[in-house]
Amino acid sequence: MGIQRVTGAPRSAAPAGADQRFGALDRATAGLQPPFAAVDLDAFDTNAAILRRNAIGKPLRLASKSLRCRALMRRALAQPGFKGVLGFTLPEALWLAEEFDDVVVAYPTADTDALRALAADDELARRITLMVDSVEHLDFLSRHVEPNPSRPLRLCLELDVSLELLGGRVHLGAFRSPVRTPDQALDMAHEIDKRPGVRLVGIMGYEGQIAGVQDAYSAAALKSPIVRLMQTVSKAELAERRAEAVAAVRRVTDLEFVNGGGTGSVVSTATDPSVTEIAAGSGLYSPALFDGYRSIRPLPAAFFALPVVRRPKRGMVTALGGGWIASGAPGRDRLPKPTFPLGLRYVATEGAGEVQTPLRGRAADGLAVGDRVWMRHAKAGELAERVNTLHLVQRGEVVDEVPTYRGEGRAFV
Repeated sequence: MGIQRVTGAPRSAAPAGADQRFGALDRATAGLQPPFAAVDLDAFDTNAAILRRNAIGKPLRLASKSLRCRALMRRALAQPGFKGVLGFTLPEALWLAEEFDDVVVAYPTADTDALRALAADDELARRITLMVDSVEHLDFLSRHVEPNPSRPLRLCLELDVSLELLGGRVHLGAFRSPVRTPDQALDMAHEIDKRPGVRLVGIMGYEGQIAGVQDAYSAAALKSPIVRLMQTVSKAELAERRAEAVAAVRRVTDLEFVNGGGTGSVVSTATDPSVTEIAAGSGLYSPALFDGYRSIRPLPAAFFALPVVRRPKRGMVTALGGGWIASGAPGRDRLPKPTFPLGLRYVATEGAGEVQTPLRGRAADGLAVGDRVWMRHAKAGELAERVNTLHLVQRGEVVDEVPTYRGEGRAFV
């Protein structure tokens, strides 16, 4: 019998119960002045279970940038199947390591103050793992941190796991590490091994061409078969190359972990025998971009509400603010998604504006000044950069208000 995957509600069922769900959100948050953000804890916990089932027993390392809220990070890490944090900057990791005892920084750092703080503290050096992918990184560490063989800095080597075709002329995936081949990984392992004060403990590879590309028919239209073919080819190529690279590095050092994936590739990454843990986080909030994924369909859990402040004409209302554009290649898919009332859409000449957002559609005539429009951010944790707190809703009631990174006075990128 094959492994059964839990993928959440089918896309065709997404609008079902929308009136009831958003009516409950409206009632629960009736005393709040918009704009504000809310997280549905019932959906959040369901999404954690979906990720856990799809990981088929492999631990999930929580991507902090996908949540940017320590209270919800605690909630996720308290769930079965989640272990450790994947941070995004070293200053963030130093802060998180005051509480969490296993933080891998997913991107290299050039912050010399933070490096010296790390090297000077035994407990932080034990809890935090730095990312490297070149001799240049190792030289940078040596110049700014005095090597201490009795307290070595923990290092993770990033492997480029993108797909290259036609001799490298076509690159599909994120541009990250220059370390691509097993031989290059082996050379880096030897280079780290001979340097005092550092120790290689892990390998990481983010398969963005699988985890970060929409492949559902509704999202990609004519492109979806091409995307799926590319991902099939990439999975086969990557499984062989990553396994060879991991085996080569293990000849030099004992690895504590091999990290792979992303929410969009949990299903395929979990089947790779060379991977020991999977990075995930965005699926807990299930932002609007996830509507275009076929491999996993978590429940929308994070929303923000905007107030209606104008009615310029029939069939149109104007909401206050709303231009919370997501990072990445510019495009309409980076705009927040008008979610409720159903049927609202942007005005082509204005889109989502910093101070006002006109919205048109039949539902507009049912809205009055002071009513709310519910939106979903295109990407996950970036929503938290726009608000100081998240209102946590469970079973139709606001049960807590928790600070985001911004609400705690922290901004790391």
